[in-house]
Amino acid sequence: MDRKEEELLKQLLPMFRIEAQDHLKVISSGLIEIEKGDPEKLAATIEAVYRESHSLKGAARSVNLTDIVAVCQSMENVFSCFKRKAVAPSSQVLDLLHQAIDCTAGIVAGDVSCSDKTGIGELIHKLEKAIQKPEVEEEYEPDPKASVFIAPEVQGILTPGVAGTVRVSAAKLDELLLLSEEMLLIKLAAAHRTVELKELKNSFVRWKKEKAKAFKPAAGQGKKPERMDGDADSFVPAFETGLTKLLKALENDQRSFGTMVDALLDDMKKTLMLPCSSLLEIFPRLVRDLSRYTGKEVELSIDGGGIEIDRRVLEQIKDPLIHLVRNCIDHGIETPREREKKKKPRSGKIRIAVFSRDSRIEISVSDDGAGIDTAGVKSAAQRSGAISGNEIEGLGESEALDLVFRSGVTTSRIVTDISGRGLGLAIVKEKVERLSGAVVLDTRPGIGTTVAMMVPLTLATFRGVLVTAGEHLFVVPSANIERVARIGKEQIKTVENRETVSFNDRAVSLVRLRDVLGLKTGAGRPRADDSTMEAVMLVSAGKHMAVLVDEVLQEQECLVKGLGSQLSRVRNISGATVLGNGKVAPILNVADLMISGSKIVPTAVASAGEPQKTRSVLVVEDSITARTLLKGILESAGYEVVTAFDGVDAFAALKTGRFDLVVSDVEMPRMDGFELTAKIRDDRGLSELPVVLVTALESREDRERGIDVGANAYIVKSSFEQSNLLEVVRRLI
Repeated sequence: MDRKEEELLKQLLPMFRIEAQDHLKVISSGLIEIEKGDPEKLAATIEAVYRESHSLKGAARSVNLTDIVAVCQSMENVFSCFKRKAVAPSSQVLDLLHQAIDCTAGIVAGDVSCSDKTGIGELIHKLEKAIQKPEVEEEYEPDPKASVFIAPEVQGILTPGVAGTVRVSAAKLDELLLLSEEMLLIKLAAAHRTVELKELKNSFVRWKKEKAKAFKPAAGQGKKPERMDGDADSFVPAFETGLTKLLKALENDQRSFGTMVDALLDDMKKTLMLPCSSLLEIFPRLVRDLSRYTGKEVELSIDGGGIEIDRRVLEQIKDPLIHLVRNCIDHGIETPREREKKKKPRSGKIRIAVFSRDSRIEISVSDDGAGIDTAGVKSAAQRSGAISGNEIEGLGESEALDLVFRSGVTTSRIVTDISGRGLGLAIVKEKVERLSGAVVLDTRPGIGTTVAMMVPLTLATFRGVLVTAGEHLFVVPSANIERVARIGKEQIKTVENRETVSFNDRAVSLVRLRDVLGLKTGAGRPRADDSTMEAVMLVSAGKHMAVLVDEVLQEQECLVKGLGSQLSRVRNISGATVLGNGKVAPILNVADLMISGSKIVPTAVASAGEPQKTRSVLVVEDSITARTLLKGILESAGYEVVTAFDGVDAFAALKTGRFDLVVSDVEMPRMDGFELTAKIRDDRGLSELPVVLVTALESREDRERGIDVGANAYIVKSSFEQSNLLEVVRRLI
């Protein structure tokens, strides 16, 4: 092959990969349909996959991929036998065809293991043998460990097969969308300048009236006041006229530009919107392989596949959906024998349903299996060390179910390729919360389980309400606000030592945004009426909570900005947005906010006039990032903070200064946290000083060692929440 032919092949290969993925997707879906055995669709489906395999073979031949040509030729022979009814589509033959699809997808993706000549030859030999001397269906026992479940290459196909579309690089579309989104900032800035100009004009009008009064003759005086000089007389009216014209022009421009930006952004959103079916197409194959692996019979139904959603959201929810379906099959659906004993159909049912609700999407995964045993969940949580025995006794039904979302909690006694590590549902919750979504779990023993994920329709922009707490601005997504209201002090009631307010004839928990976020209780903007307070009624995952804020400013369109890799996960915050005046406002994560708010324990109000002593905390941490984070959290809560970079530096500070508490990391150079705690306990002057260890070491042995050396509290960084830290600190000092 000469150089020109090689260069031509390099140009053709990327186009071939895209075309091959389309062919493989159709063939894979067709095999699932053939397996269902619907007599009305069987002939048409066989014809379709036969044509697709022939087209794929021709495309592969044009780029000299002889291995794919050979595999496709063998598949064509099988499909030809299906058409002539010379061979029935048995489980054995269909399994071989699925393996051929996976092998071809691997070659297309460049997987070296799939290009092994020996393996390809054995697969072709098995296909030829299956149609020459087909086995009896009853004698075939599929090897569950030979199942690949679903090829990652096929799983990654998200391109919708819609006629009249063009292929555009996803990276280019992302860049174009980001540029379009940036125009929203210009729109907001223009609106803000309009407001400023209006205020300027109003101030000018007031100034002119005051000047007119100053030159008005006093009563009884016949003499007119002196006039302003000629320049002022001519300039002021001209300035007013020009200012008025400029304001009108700016208002017209702002409306036109706003309309243009909205239209452009809306069109770009539609460009990146894909039907949910582009993701859900992988699940029939996934369910087939998993059910065969576990020896269960499962039927899958999918509703709402035509609903369109942001491609970026689809990519984020793919893993959670796969984990949920795996859990349904492995934990939920019983074996055929068990189902018959319970007088259920042998075949279990899984349903994936997609619903559109305003600006959000609800995706639910349901099964008709055994449900979740809360007693088993509690026992598993205690075994994993996620919760103590005393804490378990006080848990209600819903709190016990929430334990399944904790990392390491699993009711499975063994670890398999499907589950058993206690990570699946933890990943589901983490991924959904990163999208500012929520997860709702509903289970009925013996009947089944439903897990619903509520995620935004798009990640680009959203409507948000701008509120203040202290001197800070925050944005609350409008989709999570059911009502904004003024609450009188007499409306606040105390129920079970918690403040509540009546909403729709029922008591709803009431918290203050300052308390939830651990902000300083400084004075906000002065209010004309102190008898009422402004509150937003939040709703998430069917739960309600009233949050008191200093002031509700306005509702506006917001552009979501990420916090960067350094702050990939911040409790109560899902991102940030830039306001029209250039200020940055954090976007509140409502699901987190409600969890944090539920953990706040009201404290008794200090008596009037009693001075409050500022407590001093020593933070010991070798990582500058973690040290700065802990310092900021504690200072925001009103504590004086001094930092040290290791145990030696910290002990020197303790001997020269006075502190009320020590917050220390464990793994540090020169002297670690365990050694520092032991040294503090051995010192007569420091032995009573409270010590809190905040560390990544989460094993039971490390926790016990921390307690043995005398630590008052042990907080693991993987489950770190600033509200937990502040609660521990308040309790100790």
